[in-house]
Amino acid sequence: MAAKNASKIVDYISGLEVNATPEEIQAVQVFSKQLVEDYGYPKSQITTHPQHRVKASPSDKRGRYPVDIAVFRDSKKLDEQLYIVVECKKKDRRDGRSQLEDYLRLSRASLGVWFNGSARLFLQKREIAGQVSFQVIPNIPKFGQRIEDIGCFKRRDLRKTHNLKAIFKSIRNHLAANSIGATRDEVLAQQLINLIFCKLYDEKYTPPDSIVEFRAGAGEPSHEVENRILDLFEKVRDSETDIFETDDRITLDTQSIVYVVGELQNYALMSCDRDVIADAFETFIGHALKGAQGQFFTPRNVVRMIVEIIDPDVQDKIVDPACGSGGFLIEGLKHVWNKLDHRQNTLGWNDTTVEREKIGVATNNFRGIDKDYFLSKVAKAYMTLVGDGTTGIFCEDSLEKPQSWSEEAQSKIKLNSFDILITNPPFGSKIPVTGDSKLRQFDLGFKWKKRTDHRKWEKTSILKEKEEPQVLFIERCLSLLKDGGKMAMVLPDGILGNQTQTYIRQYLRDKGQVYAIVKLPFETFCPNVTIHTSVLFFKKRLSGAEEDVFISINEHCGHNKKGRPTDRDDVPNVVKYFRREASDELNFYLSGNMLENNFVAKRYLQKYVDAVEQVQNSGFPIVSLGAYILMHIGGCANRSLSPFCTATLHAS
Repeated sequence: MAAKNASKIVDYISGLEVNATPEEIQAVQVFSKQLVEDYGYPKSQITTHPQHRVKASPSDKRGRYPVDIAVFRDSKKLDEQLYIVVECKKKDRRDGRSQLEDYLRLSRASLGVWFNGSARLFLQKREIAGQVSFQVIPNIPKFGQRIEDIGCFKRRDLRKTHNLKAIFKSIRNHLAANSIGATRDEVLAQQLINLIFCKLYDEKYTPPDSIVEFRAGAGEPSHEVENRILDLFEKVRDSETDIFETDDRITLDTQSIVYVVGELQNYALMSCDRDVIADAFETFIGHALKGAQGQFFTPRNVVRMIVEIIDPDVQDKIVDPACGSGGFLIEGLKHVWNKLDHRQNTLGWNDTTVEREKIGVATNNFRGIDKDYFLSKVAKAYMTLVGDGTTGIFCEDSLEKPQSWSEEAQSKIKLNSFDILITNPPFGSKIPVTGDSKLRQFDLGFKWKKRTDHRKWEKTSILKEKEEPQVLFIERCLSLLKDGGKMAMVLPDGILGNQTQTYIRQYLRDKGQVYAIVKLPFETFCPNVTIHTSVLFFKKRLSGAEEDVFISINEHCGHNKKGRPTDRDDVPNVVKYFRREASDELNFYLSGNMLENNFVAKRYLQKYVDAVEQVQNSGFPIVSLGAYILMHIGGCANRSLSPFCTATLHAS
């Protein structure tokens, strides 16, 4: 689907230009794509525009009722071959089921779908002794299946999906409206996560040619589906005792379990590009909860870019001290596993050897910490199901003294021991770190002042009352790295450029070198939060010559401020520029000796560099704007500074 202008879009099925109504954008185009990509129906058997029309009576020649999406049994698209009718509404509409049932009564179609972009319903038409009735079913058949085949397929028949976010939204909206006994998002999230892990477990331990356990068939008694899923969860819980407690249960009502299973059963979640756990959590946990805890999940395209630039190797020890649901660790693990696959090809390893190596890497080389019990539990479970790496995930506070961590965490996460650190720490003034014992660990927990020569800052003996977590995370991350280690951190731009925080950047440069600054688009963390952020890439070293610094300034991230997908995404191209495969005015290398104690990427655009050089070569004395103001307010006699000089300094 591609936009032609503000009021038109190109229809996914027909290729025709149609009006860009909310119903069209939010529902018709979305479900059309799912029919083709997820269910496998060929476009030649689907009609959207011009719309197929259902006749009101045998004498109705033209067809009175237009169908939003019509799926036929073959490409001839005859009335008597109509198979599925899809009724679409925009997201704020809940009506339309009775209209869908009317279309089914008047046509030969046996299946109906109601979809409003965020919730959907599947109906089967039944005719017995001239009486028409409708039954809710878990899903519609995939192309080539019969209705009675729904849910009864082998593991190898599961399909990868690119529409996972929409599916989770449908589940969330259905459960919030219909679930009995569990209505809070946190409870619903925990329950959905339990079911997702049942699905992942089933995919992992069901042979390719065996029927999956995670299924709900059309006409199958609901209690049979429920019992099968409860038995499956017991296997998950009993096999993963370091993740699940003995009293963990699936507490959703029977119909809700059947609904969730029906929505997910077609898909191979283990093959999805997205971190399915993070997607589920983002969908179920609202903005207020995440905002209060600073938990803003990093989009997958940004995570992938960071991992590819920092490029962890097979032997590297890797840590994320604010790992959340494990997004950075999962992507890092995939990156390293790809290198193992390459070794298999070049060294001729057999599959058993490669699998053993992969499990060893996940178990021995990857570590994560998060103080949120739920998130650390999610990361543990996901790392186990993906790569048997849960033993490296711990529920601890990274900013506490390491001596206060559990004995296992202390034994597996030691200071000055990691080759790679990748993280997006919590940040914000609303979640300050307090407490003398906690702050006293950190140099950045103390107040700093400028030396009398104004050239450098120095630490004082005065302890701060509080500090924002991202500041202390910088120091903690540095302490986890070994000399020569590399780290990448997502940070708010304020910490990279604010004059009052210059001492933090000085502290960083005293510990090593910034080797890349990637400015993220403003919409990156929308719709959850609006904030200017960048990724700082840093190499810890005690000595060595300044290296070139990569600067990247990006404007588009693949979604807009409302979180809706867009066609423009600069982020995937950053790696190509970093590898010097291309360059432009927004992606370039800067000589290391030109990097000042200011890490805002836009400062190093050529026009600003030229302005600074012009001032430096002007012959005029150079002072900070603050010093200039003080001289005039204080009645200083030295008023010979050029207005051109001070104006240029202000602009730069």
